Amino acid sequence: MAGKKILNAAPLSSAEVELRDELIADVQTLGGDIGERNMARYPQLNAAADFIENSFSRAGLQPRRGSYELHEKACHNIEAEIRGASPQIVVIGAHYDSVFGSPGANDNGSGIAAMLALARRFAGKPTTHTLRFVAFVNEEPPYFLTGQMGSFVYAGLCKARGDQITAMISLETIGHFSDSPHSQTYPSVGLGAFYPTVGNFIGFVGNVRSRALLRRSLSLFREHAKIPSEGAALPSFIPGVSWSDQWSFWQHGYPGIMITDTAPFRYPHYHAATDTPDKLDYDRFALVVSGVEKMVEGLGRLPH
Repeated sequence: MAGKKILNAAPLSSAEVELRDELIADVQTLGGDIGERNMARYPQLNAAADFIENSFSRAGLQPRRGSYELHEKACHNIEAEIRGASPQIVVIGAHYDSVFGSPGANDNGSGIAAMLALARRFAGKPTTHTLRFVAFVNEEPPYFLTGQMGSFVYAGLCKARGDQITAMISLETIGHFSDSPHSQTYPSVGLGAFYPTVGNFIGFVGNVRSRALLRRSLSLFREHAKIPSEGAALPSFIPGVSWSDQWSFWQHGYPGIMITDTAPFRYPHYHAATDTPDKLDYDRFALVVSGVEKMVEGLGRLPH
């Protein structure tokens, strides 16, 4: 599965080809081999947690499980940390559960695959800020935007112990792109007047309080990325703005942004049984992750 080709673009570099192959393999494991994974498919949810934990270990990292109980069952956030010289922390996170009835290849196998690829590339490298790579459980309904989300539990623990999180990057449904006219929609007519109607870009979304982080992240991404990007810091009540784990960090006073292909506003297989690994555009997906790698490097190196 090589993914769709990018129109009018240079071929991938050897490093990007290697990255693409990793993304293909990990999305296949999550969205193909394991498939639907949530509290109703509890063995599969645990299989995904085991896969992520083992992936961290193979990268030379030391994963930790942060567990909490839900419906008398243990749920696990999986974390791997690269300790920096300063107490400031950059969190790179993605949820690994899928919605009921969907294998979740793009939502959010793509986010987890990207997070794991980034963790591999930063493992063993010196960094000024501490980098935390975290796979969150229970982002999807019925836990969505509640205190039972894995990310909400995690962010609450961070706040309680005084962690200095200066940036939370939520990787959410990032593998689908289209060159078709009118393939991109928006939650309001107003936004559609200012942003592209072709879904060939990656989106950066934050709330108003995270505007500085969004601008800096987007600037760092654009210095290196070979794929178009759009960004917006918007009120969190606009549909879609708070629809992932960055919401949990906002609730605890931390700045956070979501990187996304915009999910239901572009992806025709969103929350469907057809969200399978063959639907992703792995070439452009690899270019996104390559750009995010440079962005994270900048966030972890430079003062905020």
